[in-house]
Amino acid sequence: MNENMSGLRDWAKDCLPPVLLRGLRQLRGGGIVFKGDYPDWESAAAQCSGYDKDIILDKVLDATRRVKRGEAAFERDSVVFDEFEYAWPVIAGLMWAAARNAGSLNVLDFGGALGSSYFQNRRFLDKLLDFNWNVIEQPHFVQTGKSHIQDERLRFYFTIAECLTENRPNAVLLSSVLQYLEDPATIIKELKAVNPSVVILDRTIVNQSAEHKNYIQTVPASIYSASYPCRSLAESKLIEYFYPEYQLESSFPSLSFPALEKIDSMFKGFLFTKVNE
Repeated sequence: MNENMSGLRDWAKDCLPPVLLRGLRQLRGGGIVFKGDYPDWESAAAQCSGYDKDIILDKVLDATRRVKRGEAAFERDSVVFDEFEYAWPVIAGLMWAAARNAGSLNVLDFGGALGSSYFQNRRFLDKLLDFNWNVIEQPHFVQTGKSHIQDERLRFYFTIAECLTENRPNAVLLSSVLQYLEDPATIIKELKAVNPSVVILDRTIVNQSAEHKNYIQTVPASIYSASYPCRSLAESKLIEYFYPEYQLESSFPSLSFPALEKIDSMFKGFLFTKVNE
């Protein structure tokens, strides 16, 4: 049975067009499931293995190295892709930030793993005359990034304060991160104090109710075996976190992910700009 399944996967990869392969991956949802909702974040977190397991970092590092060597197009959550899937709204937002700052782009990528969004979209940003990308992550990710991935444009920092000692970011990116923070409102407040021209949210899990909802997200062993607390953010409350310093310019549907439909949620993106700038 395992040999038959392996042969079927190989046949699909060799014979099906890339667009159909992407569709099949999305329909499967990668085996990721959401359980809940729970009364609070702590209740969900108490039943999770967490995000700091070494195997997660090892898989992300291996995938990122393959991307950096040109052996894969880009990486998302340790999974490598053979063809680019550009995050066009993110690119547009970053280009807008550069246009508002005389062609200079300095990105603060909060929770950016080992530079996933940088490698995915750098082709359209590399021609800017002044371009820097700064990732803020968990300590073990930062240490690994500094040792194995960092270069003249891509840098890694432990905290927002440390990043600000060397940079003046004019764009903040939060891609698939706010839903995994215990206190997203406080982080947003800290990032607003950086005073960027543009704040971009991508792949953010939201719902249309009046309250945030707490879940456990379980990742299968085919990706990496882990579970961690995850929040579906009430979209209206999320937008309010950015007022009054920032205004919403645009929102957009992000990654298609049917598993989220089961919890009445979806991936969505948002573009905020500094008021009166």
